Amino acid sequence: MSQRSFASAEYALKKKRTRREEFLAEMERIVPWARLEAAIAPSYPRSGRVGRPPIGVPKMLRMYCLQQWYGLADEALEDALYDSQSMRDFVGIDLSRESVPDATTLLKFRRLLLANDLTKTLFDEINAHLAEKGLLMRAGTIVDATIIAAPSSTKNAKGERDPDMHQTKKGNQWHFGMKVHIGVDAESGLVHTVIGTAANVNDVTQAGALLHGQERSAFGDAGYRGADKRPEAQGPTWFIAMQPGKRRALDLTKKWARLLEEAEQLKASVRAKVEHPFHVVKNLFRHRKVRYKGMAKNQGQLYSLFGLANLVIAKRSLMGMQARGAS
Repeated sequence: MSQRSFASAEYALKKKRTRREEFLAEMERIVPWARLEAAIAPSYPRSGRVGRPPIGVPKMLRMYCLQQWYGLADEALEDALYDSQSMRDFVGIDLSRESVPDATTLLKFRRLLLANDLTKTLFDEINAHLAEKGLLMRAGTIVDATIIAAPSSTKNAKGERDPDMHQTKKGNQWHFGMKVHIGVDAESGLVHTVIGTAANVNDVTQAGALLHGQERSAFGDAGYRGADKRPEAQGPTWFIAMQPGKRRALDLTKKWARLLEEAEQLKASVRAKVEHPFHVVKNLFRHRKVRYKGMAKNQGQLYSLFGLANLVIAKRSLMGMQARGAS
């Protein structure tokens, strides 16, 4: 039996439970840890080699998840683990017996995930877990895109911006960065497809790639006009929003115009679900600017972010299932 340190004993006796503790406790319950660890294990270095034995997959995976949830750099996560008892308890670190894995260890773990395309595997495993729970219906898809900013400064060693990023104009404002295209289940609001491109790529060009092929209907905003005519997007019935200018010009005193307006409102109520994953990633996970250079690294992170966002969106349903199973 391991002996608890004075600091952890004092922390356990405190009265108030913080929101961070509640969030981490919920994630501990709903993330399919065994499934994700099993997906990483075949590519993870095993003990027995010369040198320090590798840190176990469970600890490294939890550290990686903390990094995505709180938008922390490698060094910032190392500092946060030293500062936060709740984070150490979540990862399973006892400072009386071991030190926190350093930033270089987490860097190597991220590179291992990227080199073996494991972030895509984790995304697929999470979605397979949600599908087994009956939360991915696949009858319809909502498509949308958002811009993630990238540093536009040229004050670096090469004196240039990231060549994989690009600038684009939205409204009257110019943006530099990448664009994230997602396909979302129309019933549950869960993300089933994620694609990263340069910011100047037109939304409609990715419409076909965002479909999984089993849907009967697809929804998109006015930026996806013409998607139903593209060969790669054939199959579902497309419901595309009317151009804002044409919608504003409708004469609502006429019956046909009121019917069109009602149809637009109905389509908008369905499309609203696509905003929830963007809200979780940009606001809850604080991912409003790319962290890495190059499209491959950022695409890998997007799989992790939206896979974890799916769990946050499905949290209430998953915890309800657990409560019914325990009763």
